Amino acid sequence: MTSENFNTKQIQQRVDKYISQFKEGYFSPLALMARITEEAGELAREVNHYYGEKPKKLSEQPKTMQEELGDILFVIICFANSLEIDLSEAFDLSMSKIETRDKDRWTKKQQ
Repeated sequence: MTSENFNTKQIQQRVDKYISQFKEGYFSPLALMARITEEAGELAREVNHYYGEKPKKLSEQPKTMQEELGDILFVIICFANSLEIDLSEAFDLSMSKIETRDKDRWTKKQQ
């Protein structure tokens, strides 16, 4: 099964199956927050290399923003799993809030 065929529940289950094979299990919420911050920094570095004024050094390994976003997603899923949060429910709550709060905030395209 390829990634595009996974729904949020399946993705959370896949990560849980992977993490559950290790005695250490999930990191603590504090450690996971630090990992999200670390991964966000790595994404920022890639964005700066691609869109900013700081080119990569010749000695630096090539990475993609896709790879860095995937790393962030993995850590977020670990965080949600460790706290028993259903990401589909969390996303629905967030989208409802955004769709209500920001419905008139931006200029709509003509249809």
